[in-house]
Amino acid sequence: MAAKKLLIVESPAKAGTIKKYLGKDYTVMASMGHIIDLPKSQLGVDPEHDFEPKYITIRGKGTLLNQLKKEAKKADIVYLATDPDREGEAISWHLARALNIDENSKCRVTFNEITKSAVKAAIKEPRAIDMDLVNAQQARRILDRIVGYKISPILWEKVKKGLSAGRVQSVATRLICDREEEILNFNPQEYWTIETEFTDPKSKKTFNAKYYGENNKEVKLNTGEEAKKITADIQKAKFVVDQVKKGVQKRNPQPPFTTSTMQQDASRKYNFQAAKTMQIAQTLYEGINLGGKLGTIGLITYMRTDSLRIADDAQRETIAYLTEEYGKEYVNPKQYKTKKNAQDAHEAIRPTSINIKPIDIKDKLTNDQYRLYKLIWERFAASQMSPAVYDTMQVTIDADGHTFKASGSNINFKGYMTVYVEATDEKDKKDKMLPELEKNQEVKLKSFEEKQHFTQPPARFSDATLIRELEENGIGRPSTYAPTISTIVSRGYVVRNKKQLIPTELGIITTDIMKNNFSDIVDVEFTAEMEEELDAVEEGERQWKGVLNEFYPPFKKNLEEASENIAKIKIKDEESDVVCEKCGRKMVYKLSKFGKFLACPGYPECKNTKAIREGTGVKCPKCDGEILVKKSHKGKIYYGCEHNPKCDFMAWDAPVKDETCPICGGLLLKKEGRSAKIFCYNEGCNYERKIKKGEG
Repeated sequence: MAAKKLLIVESPAKAGTIKKYLGKDYTVMASMGHIIDLPKSQLGVDPEHDFEPKYITIRGKGTLLNQLKKEAKKADIVYLATDPDREGEAISWHLARALNIDENSKCRVTFNEITKSAVKAAIKEPRAIDMDLVNAQQARRILDRIVGYKISPILWEKVKKGLSAGRVQSVATRLICDREEEILNFNPQEYWTIETEFTDPKSKKTFNAKYYGENNKEVKLNTGEEAKKITADIQKAKFVVDQVKKGVQKRNPQPPFTTSTMQQDASRKYNFQAAKTMQIAQTLYEGINLGGKLGTIGLITYMRTDSLRIADDAQRETIAYLTEEYGKEYVNPKQYKTKKNAQDAHEAIRPTSINIKPIDIKDKLTNDQYRLYKLIWERFAASQMSPAVYDTMQVTIDADGHTFKASGSNINFKGYMTVYVEATDEKDKKDKMLPELEKNQEVKLKSFEEKQHFTQPPARFSDATLIRELEENGIGRPSTYAPTISTIVSRGYVVRNKKQLIPTELGIITTDIMKNNFSDIVDVEFTAEMEEELDAVEEGERQWKGVLNEFYPPFKKNLEEASENIAKIKIKDEESDVVCEKCGRKMVYKLSKFGKFLACPGYPECKNTKAIREGTGVKCPKCDGEILVKKSHKGKIYYGCEHNPKCDFMAWDAPVKDETCPICGGLLLKKEGRSAKIFCYNEGCNYERKIKKGEG
């Protein structure tokens, strides 16, 4: 009789996929993430007694744990197949202890992708629980708990109830606040350029050039007078080609995605917030029912990784596919070098099979799943392809000692760009080749323009640029980027304005307090060093309690000093123009985890609250109401009628004010992003146009 086996994973979706791969001897259950953790109501760690943690069954998970215990008793073998990272290892360790499984026995199973072959291969090679990984998670969890639970009460007492501090979130908030300070203190500097258009007499083609300097030496133009003096000089000058340089330039593909680069590219291309990207990636990893012979299969490898490694089998399959699809000249197999401190246990993010093309399964995916899968598939395919090759040309033109420069390029061989173009790469659309100019030939000045410019302050962070900054500074790890941004927004330290992350008054005050009293906690270098210490625990090079013992004494001293030194700060609520109909006071803006709302300042005598009404000034096409800006439960902005639920008008795109459809007179909507356009709301009308300059 075959042995009965129980396999425990983290999510029901993953359990459903894996169950289809295994025989009737297997029971597959989900732990629903962590089942045991530190208590929420208390610190749960004893710093005075070697940081002994107090673990408890998470509230509401008792019934599930009992079910797991019951099934474990029935089974001859129990496999713990939680996610292949620190968190997953810790969940398996907690389960092993709760289910009386020897952690040194071969009970742990990991797979980087959820495919039939990968799951079956992993079950054949179980291992013991990796206590270095577990201890790295314990150190991180306890460190974060101490920082949060010890600093937060001081912020509650001195600033405002409900505030929180966090080891990574506080540094992220500081980066955003410091950037805002840079912007406020920025002093713009004036400069001028001279842009010209020339005609080649031989080919009659026109091309653009810019003023460079004098006698081939660069000169900066700081005033309009300087620019005007040059344009006065050149109007009677001869324009002679002084130098022609032709060359070839190669542009290499980017490596396959890591968590960070996937979040950045999805933000730039699709305006996905980091949390949304990870949510979609999770569904692609856990399994999609494709029907037919493929059935239910995980479409991508594990999505929390900073490794660039590619499995040999996957690379071989990809080379064969690309050779057949595009030809040998398009294929350039490559293993990319993973950066220092990356967790190389996983691969880069890639499709589980290059042969599952996005277009072939589009009807099995939601629109967002399709877009993200297509992005991952194309980036991975491109990473194994040849560089793009450009013909380039640089020309220097002399006008009585004044130097002008022009450059152009033309793609000769598309290479990897046949499949994928990076979100930041706009050059290919703009560049074009210059006419066939020769040294000493004359060209004709067709037009010129003096242009005034001012240097610009650094841009505010977006999800993409903040993630890049965190990664470049060694702050956080792949699993922390998305939740860190979500936390600082939900806490009210930062607000989103379109893609920009802007600090609130609360964020600035809290960051100042942290900088003045807990300088290490918000210090970029200190936080990065702490990440390296935690990585050393994972590698078995450091004891986890030793890391905590080094951190805690100076931190404890900071706590004592801060409690005495921080003066009480009263943050005045922003007053609105809305009058409370119950008591006549002017209502103030408050913040909850669901966003801003209006509240009476007379609380607790008057407990009146209201949702904030944000009008558009556009009339609803279905009734006489006004279209309002609204937010879904998930925080996504949409547009609905003020008379909802009586009127069911709703749109995801913004209504256009003071303009109606020229064909049917209906409501116009404005779509933003890569496919930006103005279009008619009415289904039967096909009117649309590109957005004019200044409209977007």
